Amino acid sequence: MNRVPDKFIRVAAESLEQFTAAVGQAAGLSEDRARQLARLLTDNDCRGVFSHGTSGLLSYARLMRDGQVNPDPQVRVVSETPTSALVDGDGGLGYFPAVVATEKVIEKAAQMGMAVGVSRNHNHFGAAGIYTRMMLAHDLVCYSTSGHQLSMQPGEPLIRSGGGSPMSFATPTATEPPFVLDFGALHGLYGEEDQRLFAERAPTLVLRCFAMGQVCQSWGGLLTGLTIDPQRRRWTWPEANQGALMLAFRIDLFADPAEFKAEMDVYARTVRTLEPLHGLDESHMPGALEAERERSWRIEGVPIGERHQQRLQETATEFSLTPPW
Repeated sequence: MNRVPDKFIRVAAESLEQFTAAVGQAAGLSEDRARQLARLLTDNDCRGVFSHGTSGLLSYARLMRDGQVNPDPQVRVVSETPTSALVDGDGGLGYFPAVVATEKVIEKAAQMGMAVGVSRNHNHFGAAGIYTRMMLAHDLVCYSTSGHQLSMQPGEPLIRSGGGSPMSFATPTATEPPFVLDFGALHGLYGEEDQRLFAERAPTLVLRCFAMGQVCQSWGGLLTGLTIDPQRRRWTWPEANQGALMLAFRIDLFADPAEFKAEMDVYARTVRTLEPLHGLDESHMPGALEAERERSWRIEGVPIGERHQQRLQETATEFSLTPPW
């Protein structure tokens, strides 16, 4: 899904960001919110996380334009303690309340050692790694996930219980790229043939993936107020069907941060000396390849493949704008 396309054009990150902000405003976002969304989506493109970058812009813009998602949400902190915060997204995109919840986690973990934040009543929050990367700079070991409204019927495949299953774990380093594991537990298993093949050859692996998806739904969904029965939903905006959770703890609760991060560097460098998995050219810790792409693509431009180009062209046409090339 997030491989570098074989055929592509290079588009400057600044151009992608400006275009995305213009689309956001055309769909009803304030200038500040449009710029925030544009930065987050473009950051993902620059890391090669195309599935959660500007290719999703058209879907967001349509949801806001068509009244399925609130384009002007009044994000608010509903409740908080010294170590927790609950943030309501007022039916808007999930990025905005999830960022607020993450900022609260950073602030509270700095004071108390560890903290957890939950956001609710919103649409898609994007890639889970957005929020763990925010926390990394503060010497925090961290996790984020999200769940969405399920609609399960008796006899449907077990995979339906796992939802979208996004999650991210992240750990700081000193000089090496930070460890950022950013993935969907069920990605690669959505096709019936794929499920059947893996279930025959590695059933425990498949069940593990399904169970991780259920963690996302429990922690990032039910804990945020979502219900198993969609008829009992609590929110008024039709596509405000998701929630999210972020948690973090300080390294210095258990170890000297400088020593720990130096050891993480040794870990990363040692992994690079190991034999790669079949079909791969190199061995890396999670996050290293994305960091390498971001360093070069910020200078060279983001490789936008043919389908991605079509999606952005369609967005430009629908909102009477010029595409970013």
